[in-house]
Amino acid sequence: MMISFKGWPGRVATLFLLALFFVAGPAAAVFAGNVTVLIYHRFGDQRYPTTNVTVERFAEQMAWLRENNFQVIPLADLVKALKLKQPLPEKGVVITIDDGYKSVYQWAWPILKQYGYPFTVFIYTKATDDRHWDYLTWDQVREMQAAGVDFQDHGYGHHRMALPPAGMDEAAYRNWIRDDLTKSHRILSRELGYRPRFLAVPYGEYNRTVINIAREAGYDAVFTQDPGSVSEQTGPMTIPREPILGKDWSTMDHFRMVLERVDLPITDPVPDMVPLVDPAPDAFSARLLFPERYRPGTVGIYVSELGWHQAVITDGVARIENKVSLKRRLNRVAISGRERESGRTAIRFWLLANPAADHP
Repeated sequence: MMISFKGWPGRVATLFLLALFFVAGPAAAVFAGNVTVLIYHRFGDQRYPTTNVTVERFAEQMAWLRENNFQVIPLADLVKALKLKQPLPEKGVVITIDDGYKSVYQWAWPILKQYGYPFTVFIYTKATDDRHWDYLTWDQVREMQAAGVDFQDHGYGHHRMALPPAGMDEAAYRNWIRDDLTKSHRILSRELGYRPRFLAVPYGEYNRTVINIAREAGYDAVFTQDPGSVSEQTGPMTIPREPILGKDWSTMDHFRMVLERVDLPITDPVPDMVPLVDPAPDAFSARLLFPERYRPGTVGIYVSELGWHQAVITDGVARIENKVSLKRRLNRVAISGRERESGRTAIRFWLLANPAADHP
């Protein structure tokens, strides 16, 4: 059976994933060695509904984690476990917040303090350093830091980095990324007294060049906005995070669903994270590290422009053929399957940038 979606995220895609969650049944409540990294942006700010979560809903979600015995762990503990190949906790959750809006200080922090949950704020440094009225001040950041809140890097200019700006050659593109990150971690080091170890790429947009430059700049981990869970097979330089925001993706049904699903470990994704040379690749594929885990007929591959299609698995490689030229600037590719024993949905995403597409 072939399932086709027109967009991601979207109502149809959300309903599909919710269906996988509810069909899985009681077996889906079995957790082992997967951590979900949640990403929030704004709280109680109806001016920007697509990136907002209501204060009441956020409080409900934090209470649900406590009531259902989830372990909220510091971001640094997750990265350490991945780097040292240590087992991950069962029912583990990490809370991250991007950009550093003032609503974090006003609404989110009091709720998080109530539960004693650790969390990380990725700072858009130019906005804070320029004293933009809608963002945290450095005094507020230091107050929160003194109380144990972790602050990390979200870049200086909050640029879309997956493709070079129009007219920029490869050398200039690399210098542009390097200069932005250098300026950001210099400011954070000055204001907070330490060099940031972790980077959340702006808009969740990345490619192999961005990842390599971040590694060269000394970051221990890079965080995307690709949905998905974290397993012991997740690479620390492309850690997925589940966005909790907007009308559909901040509901309790969606919140519970993303906490139920697990990582689908892969290697050798095709096309890889380098910008597409050919906007019409012959196929989309990945090698499953544990093909025996998944029920026959449940493994599918999703591409933003093409929707979901059932994959053919040969010698552990899941693959769909393609004859379509991609038009979008960015496409997310996902591979998903249903675990044999638990019935849980397993999923892994990666991002493709298309230089042939028109620039925004």
